[in-house]
Amino acid sequence: MNGKHRIVLALSLGWLLLTAGSTAPSAEPGQTKVAAKSAILIPSPSSPLVSLRFVFRVGSQDDPSGKEGLAALTTAMIAEGGTASLSYEQLLEKFYPMAATLDGACRKEATAFQGTVHRDNLKAYIPLVTELLTAPRFAPDDFERLRNEALDYVTKTLRGNNDEELGKWTLQCDLYKGHPYGHPDRGTVQGLKAITLDDVKAFHKRYYTREALTLGMAGGFEPAAASQVESNLASLPRQAQGLPLLDPPAVRPGLEVTIVAKPAEATAISIGFPIDVTRRDDEFYALAVANSYLGEHRTFNGKLMQDLRGKRGLNYGDYSYIEDFIQEGMSTFQVPNNPRRQQYFSIWVRPVPIDKAAFALRAAFWELDRLATEGMSPADFEATRSFLLNYSKLWVQTLSRRLGYAIDGQFYGRNDLVTELAERLPKLTVEQVNAAVRKHLKPPGMKIAIVSRNADELRDILTSGKPSPITYDTRGTPENILAEDKQIAAFPLKNVTVKIVPVERMFEE
Repeated sequence: MNGKHRIVLALSLGWLLLTAGSTAPSAEPGQTKVAAKSAILIPSPSSPLVSLRFVFRVGSQDDPSGKEGLAALTTAMIAEGGTASLSYEQLLEKFYPMAATLDGACRKEATAFQGTVHRDNLKAYIPLVTELLTAPRFAPDDFERLRNEALDYVTKTLRGNNDEELGKWTLQCDLYKGHPYGHPDRGTVQGLKAITLDDVKAFHKRYYTREALTLGMAGGFEPAAASQVESNLASLPRQAQGLPLLDPPAVRPGLEVTIVAKPAEATAISIGFPIDVTRRDDEFYALAVANSYLGEHRTFNGKLMQDLRGKRGLNYGDYSYIEDFIQEGMSTFQVPNNPRRQQYFSIWVRPVPIDKAAFALRAAFWELDRLATEGMSPADFEATRSFLLNYSKLWVQTLSRRLGYAIDGQFYGRNDLVTELAERLPKLTVEQVNAAVRKHLKPPGMKIAIVSRNADELRDILTSGKPSPITYDTRGTPENILAEDKQIAAFPLKNVTVKIVPVERMFEE
């Protein structure tokens, strides 16, 4: 079947099912398409596997004030707490011979459950996963276990063992202070302590509805399997809740720095500011090219990686992002099903030796300023566009990821991201890309989150206005790099304000 053709099937719940290769209809410029609540099917008859995704339009943005973490704890109780008829241990015993699970992840605006199973086991798998969604067990012992796991994540993993995530969440909390996005998805210490099992039950009843759900199936399944899922999910309440209002996050002139004081061996730096562009907007795709040029995640294609790590050996990795980025496992790719109505631009610089942290921060600003001021050259534009066109195809190399991207496309009223890039990039010009950069990547102010053990010293360096030169541990640095280093060391940091927060106070409430 030609990928441009569409087959539309209607189920009794009113879900819209789209076959492989189907696309959402194009919107006129300036129009926002209204996507139907749907199930997206991507049949692949030759595949021995079937991937399922259940994506609910509910996330940590829906946490009640004072009970931050309720959405994520509800997700965990569904995915890791058994069903009305089976304890979690009994459920695992049934999953084991199928080599199957159902994993859940709560993000800001969506909660996604996903699983993959051999098609021979699909008939037995569907009743188990649909019962998890419609009739979770919600046992008191599971509640205590999973709430304690969430508390351990915030107090031990974020605060103690993962400086990279600590810096990222510090940045997000600063960017979205007083906003529905303004806390870690897993919750805060006091928020988690305040949650009761009755809160979880009520949250599930209120938000886990048919209108809030997009079902996805991909692989070697028969049409009857979709009907089985439809029937099994019919007991969910129908009507979805309204979305919380998102005010624009505040942006103040200057550089607002939060230094998390922690006895860390190296320094983690996160830089960011809100942008009013998402995948719904035409300029997003121009920014995608500029971002790939500046700092594609864990590739050497980006200038940040080439100049900070490659030429100077400053650290392990330097990347930039035009939307919230969560890495999928050990891959270099972003997880699907993390859509947002509001996004932010960020740069990650990590881990940096303590004595080179101020220089590395200035180097990141210098690279961004050069892009915004000078723009991409035609040659760099052509090379980056070609790279992104080819690299992006890897993002949908599995059926499950292809399914996830299709569901995200529906959220934004667009095709999936890879299809959008394939259709738009050949028509883009370097002038359009540079105009989008000038418009969106030169904000009046930025937030900076730093995890460091020398907080007082770093504060004094950043607020002094004095240069922060770099000293190399070895000789032989090329003269052109040394000349650039002098510019970087003196790159102006204007209107800097710094607050220092002990790590044990982070994410407390």
